[in-house]
Formats: sequence, structure tokens, C-alpha cells
Amino acid sequence: MKKLILSTATLLTLVAVFAFAPAATNWQIASKYNIRFTGGGEVGGIFKTFKGSIAFDEQNPAASNFALVVDVASVNTGNALMNTHIKSAEWLDATKFPQIKFTSKKIEKAGAAYQVTGDLEIHGVSKEVKLPFSFVAKGAAATFNGTFTVSRTDFHIGKPGGEVDENIKLEVSVPVTKK
Repeated sequence: MKKLILSTATLLTLVAVFAFAPAATNWQIASKYNIRFTGGGEVGGIFKTFKGSIAFDEQNPAASNFALVVDVASVNTGNALMNTHIKSAEWLDATKFPQIKFTSKKIEKAGAAYQVTGDLEIHGVSKEVKLPFSFVAKGAAATFNGTFTVSRTDFHIGKPGGEVDENIKLEVSVPVTKK
């Protein structure tokens, strides 16, 4: 009987802790975001259309989550011919795979910054990745910044070798405001 009472009390305590834990702040993505990529030589550009939901609490990153989507057709390399080529079936195949998606699984403090573990889906391939980022808040506004690399052949983008580097560097800056 004592074990049952102790087990019930422990369960009720855990439920109370999680039920009353503060929720992460919901953030609205502002219009001045920047998603830049470079891949060696003259290969590089930006994605112009980005949306998603961000709930983040810098004091309790475990309660946070991201669900982000990039529109592949919004890629802009600064060269119309290269834009057409990168959207083609050989590279990102914007018709068949119109979105790049990232969904977080875990967010944690990593020194003075943070690390998010989640599923990155590009070109129909989903891989778990760990991405470092910083968060700088100023009142009701803040900015998320991160720099990381992605292996294009892990996502079956292009053919191995050639003028485009195997690893594509991504630099992301996302200003947000509290909802």
C-alpha cells in the first residue's frame, strides 16, 4: 500500500511540474531574414521565401521548438540561368520537392549559444542534424543566427565532384518579434 501511495504521489508531482511549467514564447518571423548559401567557386545565393513557427525560451530551451519551411523556387543566385539550373531536376528539383523543411526534436544550451537537433528534409531526403545557433534578444525583438554546413550528396543533390563543393555552407539570420 505504501508503494502505491508513494508511486501515485510521485506521478502527481511530475504531472504538476509539467502542467505548470512556463511555455516557450511564440515568435513571429520578421521580413528582414537572410538565408544565404555558398558552395565554392561562383555557386551561392539566397532563399527569398521562408516561413514557420518558432517557440523559444532562452531560460528553458527544452520547452522550445521550431518548424521551418523554405520555398525552393525562391532561390536567387543573382544569375537567371543559374537560378533555372539550380531549380532543375539535376539539383534541387523545385517542381518535385518544392520545400526544404526543418523540424526540431531537441533544443539545448551549448556554452554561450544553443544547439538544435532536428530533422532536415531537402530533395525528399530527411536526415537528423545538429545545428548551432545564437539568440540575441532586445525587448520584444530578437535575432536567431546560425552557420552550418550540409553535405549535398547526403541529400542526393547534384552529382558528386565537379565545381560545386560537397559541403554547402549556410548562414541564417532570422529576426523575430514576440507574438
